[in-house]
Amino acid sequence: MSHPIDDPDAPRRPGDDGARPDDDGPGPQAGPTAADFARQYAAKSGVKRTDDGQIDVLSSIGGIQGLAESIAPGLVFTILFTLTRDLTVSLVAALAVSAVFTVLRLVTRTPLTQALAGLIGVAFCAIVAQRTGNAEDFFLPGFFINGGYIIAMAASVVFRWPFAGLLFGFIRNEGIEWRKDPVRVRAYATATWIIVAVLALRLAVQVPLYLAGNVAALGSTRVAMGLPLYALGLWFAWIVSRPRPASAGGPSAEAQNS
Repeated sequence: MSHPIDDPDAPRRPGDDGARPDDDGPGPQAGPTAADFARQYAAKSGVKRTDDGQIDVLSSIGGIQGLAESIAPGLVFTILFTLTRDLTVSLVAALAVSAVFTVLRLVTRTPLTQALAGLIGVAFCAIVAQRTGNAEDFFLPGFFINGGYIIAMAASVVFRWPFAGLLFGFIRNEGIEWRKDPVRVRAYATATWIIVAVLALRLAVQVPLYLAGNVAALGSTRVAMGLPLYALGLWFAWIVSRPRPASAGGPSAEAQNS
């Protein structure tokens, strides 16, 4: 269900401001609703769909540049440390690569959020690894972030606000009306568990490599199981949570909401 946005330039009729004629002044404004939070989250997520109603996976992960920003620092760190065994040089190189992407966004005047978040994340990982002196600790903060996402998404299903519904609902013009349909709630819960499974798979593969101190294998799997695997999980979650057909031979609910 879509929510129209008020046009500030549209002519107003008496009473359009929501106040009664005998009101002494504006009353207290209602706070943001759950729908408002969900709408804002969906808008900031970057998830989009194509004209044919499919999810635009590449755009949803930030495009080619976003993919490079996610992969390059960890890849550079892994390659340099494997070749030189010099932790400081490898960390500085990873930070430099991330900084270059941030500067590139400044120069091209594109949104900084993803690159800046990546730079802060790489800097934090570098500090952890430098303090412990263990190269594998460069990847340690990611495990905790991954685990936090798993807990939050699992909780969203338990409380019947599945993450996939918040992510996809407004993109499909369902708003949060899908919560009134138990079938849609179950579909979005299943889609959420798919994303959780992707995140859990990362931990299942990478934590043993971390404990073994295998930096080369850990860095390689971190690249392969980062945004590329997440994008695949996102696409599968989108497919699984498609609305039911409205009627036999009729347009689907998603098509009607387009």
